[in-house]
Amino acid sequence: MELRQLQYFVAVVEEANFTRAAARLHLAQPGVSAQIRQLERELGQPLLDRSGGRVTPTEAGEAVLPYARAALAAAEGVRQTVDEFTGLLRGRVALGMVSGAAADGFDVASLLADFHDTHPGVEMALTEDNSERMLAALRGGELDIALIGLADEPPPGISAQIVLDVPLVAAVAPDDPLVAPPGRTELPPAALRDRPLISLPRGTGLRAVLERLCAAAGFRPRIAFEAASPHLLAQLAARGLGVAVVPDLPADAARAYGLRTLPLTGRPRPRGRIALVWRTEGPAGPAARALLDRLRTALPERAGRHGHGARQ
Repeated sequence: MELRQLQYFVAVVEEANFTRAAARLHLAQPGVSAQIRQLERELGQPLLDRSGGRVTPTEAGEAVLPYARAALAAAEGVRQTVDEFTGLLRGRVALGMVSGAAADGFDVASLLADFHDTHPGVEMALTEDNSERMLAALRGGELDIALIGLADEPPPGISAQIVLDVPLVAAVAPDDPLVAPPGRTELPPAALRDRPLISLPRGTGLRAVLERLCAAAGFRPRIAFEAASPHLLAQLAARGLGVAVVPDLPADAARAYGLRTLPLTGRPRPRGRIALVWRTEGPAGPAARALLDRLRTALPERAGRHGHGARQ
């Protein structure tokens, strides 16, 4: 049994595909397949089920997986211990981010570029996904750090630093009946009953807040349009196709879209929050820990700041 065989096995499980795993490892796919078959012959059990559209671990593979990851982590620890004597930081960091977070002033590209300039030996991977799946990936070890939309307190085992916290608003076309009578400055959630709503997909923090808000008011939201792009949500609302529930927009952004916004009431008032999250025990590798420290310093809490755009 060789360490590289365990590395290939873990990569295939995480990618659920031989071709993607080979690309991640910068290797030819036949070589990855051959090494895993050799590992299976040595162990006397198939570790992967190749019969479906996705490659999945067999029962034996599921049992082997945590030991394979532990062996790789131990080997990486040996390398990192030696690197500490030379001041070199290397390894791999997996970062997740909600779509559109950059629109809220999170200049992740510059942060990662600066970190790479300081630590060129660190390999970094950035993934965009919804908050629910990223939390699962964080707990499972596929991600080290993530920027997510947070509807509740973080689950056990996850620590969080809130970096954006703004009220939720109903965004509508200027002639929508919701903005009458003149002078209305806020909107009770009950006013959304039977109205077509425009929302981010399930699995996002804002969708969870919206569903909870409507449930507290005694009705289920009627979602007319779902979109992953907050820009598209605003466009749909501006054309009168429904009520978009989004984080508060700066006045100039609302005018640019042709929207009127009304803060939603509630106890507590509903809010859209983006949080930097990580496993409470900390990322496994020193490279990930160093990047987390950099992000926690560069993304201080900005409660109450106006923001728009993130798929939370």
